[in-house]
Amino acid sequence: MTEATDLAERAGDRDPRIGLRAVAALRRLLEQLEAVQVRSARHQGWSWQEIAAELGVSRQAVHKKYGRR
Repeated sequence: MTEATDLAERAGDRDPRIGLRAVAALRRLLEQLEAVQVRSARHQGWSWQEIAAELGVSRQAVHKKYGRR
């Protein structure tokens, strides 16, 4: 998790250019991590509703985002 820790630290930088780049990189990392966990949950037999509840979104939203992958 060194990369995430470094990015989180840079996200608080006083230089907006550095901070914004770090925020964008964290967003990409978060999307990747979410996709990995959704795939894992589906492989373990979780329903779209169960996944959505854990992510705090609607079943439709999570299915739209990951249902065709």
